[in-house]
Amino acid sequence: MKNNMSRRQALQVTALLGTASVLGLPELLAAPQKGSTPALTTAEISAIETAMGKKGTYKEAEATHTTPLPRNDLKVKIKGESVPIAFGFGGWVSIKKTVDGKTAMLMSDTVLLQEEVNPLISAAHANGLEVSAIHNHFFYEEPRIFYMHLHGMGTPTDLAKKFAATISQSKLAPANQPKTSAANPTAQSGNTAPATAAAPTGKENFDIQALNAVVKYSGTVNGPTYKYTVGRDDLTIMAMGAEMTPSIGLNSWASFAGKQERAHIAGDIAMLEQEVNPVIKALRQHNMEVVALHHHMLGDDPRIIFLHYYGSGPAIKLAQGFRAALEELGKHGKEMNHPKH
Repeated sequence: MKNNMSRRQALQVTALLGTASVLGLPELLAAPQKGSTPALTTAEISAIETAMGKKGTYKEAEATHTTPLPRNDLKVKIKGESVPIAFGFGGWVSIKKTVDGKTAMLMSDTVLLQEEVNPLISAAHANGLEVSAIHNHFFYEEPRIFYMHLHGMGTPTDLAKKFAATISQSKLAPANQPKTSAANPTAQSGNTAPATAAAPTGKENFDIQALNAVVKYSGTVNGPTYKYTVGRDDLTIMAMGAEMTPSIGLNSWASFAGKQERAHIAGDIAMLEQEVNPVIKALRQHNMEVVALHHHMLGDDPRIIFLHYYGSGPAIKLAQGFRAALEELGKHGKEMNHPKH
């Protein structure tokens, strides 16, 4: 049989395997069947929650357990205006098995004050976890906030214990957070977290039916906010032998705070490399601010780039900007196509 692999494809495979070797990641030559991840057992879920000292959410369809990590100790303002923690100042940690079931992987997005970043790096390394990204998600926020992604490989129980030990001396630990009333634990994915119960909620603050009609998805009310989380069902993304799905960080999201006529929007778009500039163009055409462009994961195949954006104004107009960005996903092919100069 004739080998039709191009030189570029060969270089990409070589680079991927080289990265896998450096990171100690499984060498993957072909993506598995989508959704084939073995489930976490009841005992494994119980062990994770015991180690974390907090109940989480298990998404059976994604075989993923997620613990929300809200920073309810913080009071955040954007452009001098107070915004709820659920708007985008919560974190999470998720655990799922690799598709072969031989081990598991952990991914987390942690919300940190700038002086907390390097102590957590040291704690992560001391406990056998790795740092995959550090970056901002916002402009204009007070105090200044950074987001650090951690990952690791091992058994579900060991990963939970390592992560709990990593955050034990920080405000991230559930035991070190102020006590709040229960809220929706399913709304955390994509850097939001359960908010304290308050009236009015996002259901009263926004015309949800009108927003859904624009975005063409249904969102989730979370305290005073309303949030959309949209996966990449058109792609199979692998990292460290595990399938990346919405609950473990592969999603685009939009969170609304404020009121229908005077709202804030913040969010994230998960893109292939060739989608980056079309998404940026769509957001700018809708007067949205692009505030960050970066990776979240190491060893992901194909590579995913994440873009964070912010906007303010009537909620409908903001929803139109989010929808315009989503429209650019899945329509620009699988390869970069730079114009000739």
